[in-house]
Amino acid sequence: MARFQRSAVPRLLYTLYSTKAAPYCSPSPTAALLLGNFEVRHFAAGNVARAKDDKETWWKESMERLRNIGISAHIDSGKTTLTERVLYYTGRIHEIHEVRGKDGVGAKMDSMDLEREKGITIQSAATYCTWKDYQINIIDTPGHVDFTIEVERALRVLDGAILVLCSVGGVQSQSITVDRQMRRYEVPRLAFINKLDRMGADPWKVLNQARSKLRHHTAAVQVPIGLEENFKGLIDLVQLKAYYFHGSSGEKVVSEGIPADMEAIVAEKRRELIEVVSEVDDKLAEGFLNDEPISPADLEEAVRRATIARKFVPVFMGSAFKNKGVQPLLDGVLSYLPCPIEVSNYALDQTKNEEKVMLPGTPDGPLVALAFKLEEGRFGQLTYLRVYEGVVRKGDFIVNVNTGKKIKVPRLVRMHSNEMEDIQEAHAGQIVAVFGVDCASGDTFTNGSVKYTMTSMNVPEPVMSLAVQPVSKDSGGQFSKALNRFQREDPTFRVGLDAESGQTIISGMGELHLDIYVERIRREYKVDATVGKPRVNFRETITQRAEFDYLHKKQSGGQGQYGRVCGYVEPLPPGSPIKFEFENMIVGQAIPSNFIPAIEKGFKEAANS
Repeated sequence: MARFQRSAVPRLLYTLYSTKAAPYCSPSPTAALLLGNFEVRHFAAGNVARAKDDKETWWKESMERLRNIGISAHIDSGKTTLTERVLYYTGRIHEIHEVRGKDGVGAKMDSMDLEREKGITIQSAATYCTWKDYQINIIDTPGHVDFTIEVERALRVLDGAILVLCSVGGVQSQSITVDRQMRRYEVPRLAFINKLDRMGADPWKVLNQARSKLRHHTAAVQVPIGLEENFKGLIDLVQLKAYYFHGSSGEKVVSEGIPADMEAIVAEKRRELIEVVSEVDDKLAEGFLNDEPISPADLEEAVRRATIARKFVPVFMGSAFKNKGVQPLLDGVLSYLPCPIEVSNYALDQTKNEEKVMLPGTPDGPLVALAFKLEEGRFGQLTYLRVYEGVVRKGDFIVNVNTGKKIKVPRLVRMHSNEMEDIQEAHAGQIVAVFGVDCASGDTFTNGSVKYTMTSMNVPEPVMSLAVQPVSKDSGGQFSKALNRFQREDPTFRVGLDAESGQTIISGMGELHLDIYVERIRREYKVDATVGKPRVNFRETITQRAEFDYLHKKQSGGQGQYGRVCGYVEPLPPGSPIKFEFENMIVGQAIPSNFIPAIEKGFKEAANS
């Protein structure tokens, strides 16, 4: 019986599973039991395989439907206005408010009172929204050169960007700076020529400036229907459709055919687009050279490939203030900018002499996250993180690789400007924030299984300094607290003490940069401070040999005393490591030796004064 169970039953099971036409056999109870066990094991193994495949499919699809983008520009190009419209059309906010707080509310992304009063963005602000089942994380950055560090740390963690250009002002100084920063961090980008409703708008002039000043390999993917006060809509050169924007806030997008009077310019600009993209995309070039018809799908795929490879910059157009062109720009973000797994991210393995390690961005990998921005929140320090690999969960213990400290994540949130939404976990590719984590900007966090660090952002050196001190000595504690906080949050803001004058010296990227911090000290810490230029102690130095003969008299009644000192001073050789040298040239015992140390001391004091 034992031999039968070992030999016949396996053959019976094989027959039942592999030969559908085999006659039905009634196995023994023992065989039936074994058959049942085999079916359970087979089913469970299939479930595990399917579950694994489902997880990988879910991860890939979720990453493909994620975009991390920044919006950058020269000051007053309309990037915050553009962000406000993006949030409105994606349903993230329900009313449109204007910059400068004209309506008493102000733009959502300008949460500081100073930003609304001055009408400029001072700090980068993060938010997220959903457009056509895609999740978009957005960082709105300042346009003023004094706040360039905000652009640096945003671009360090983003996968794509929108460069906003003014249709009147064109490519300006900060446009060039921002574009250079995008190149430094190898960020693919779209260009958006804004303010087509303004008098003097000339998008084709701006496009040529992008080619000459920014050295962009670029072409328009849209043609405006009218300009200035006649600006009505846009024509998509890829899909060959005309779009008009209706409704009180431009929320209704109507698609129509191309106007007859614009067919010629559309054909010309579409051919130009195909030619420019063909220069950097071999697949499109092959079809173009063979005079094959280029379908909208083929052209869209080619533009996407070239944009992600940073070989091409597609140019969109519109007027954010007039609520025209924003929705097609959002479509362009989905169509042409990369998802996290289409961008190569690297870490440095500290156990292997900082060997570069590719981060595929999988949720099953070890946690790797970069702290790129710090803020003082209502509940303690708020640390912004970009998760590059793995998963971080509320309550997890994570390791700061730079300090070696093990830290618990007490609270995990997604930011919406100055508002926050609590979440339980964040996967690779996400941009989130954590509370109560003591760290510095640029620190890398892992789960402790690896010792990886991420390269930090470029921090420019300060270019201007001011002396600042509290009006009241009683405010010294709050004054120091404010300076320590701002210095921790902003790597370009430096605080020092002048050793000679005793003044507190603050250094930054410009006058506006420092003025903003002085005003924040007044508002946020209730400390009145006086500001002035640093006091400079003028110094003298010896440039050539000079002789002296000094007679010192001392008369205190009776017989007087005097001393005579003769000598010369001369400069030491340039680059000499010796700062001061005293040489005694007295011969014999004409002067008692106990007087010499006092003379040398006097020389040193004079030389150091």
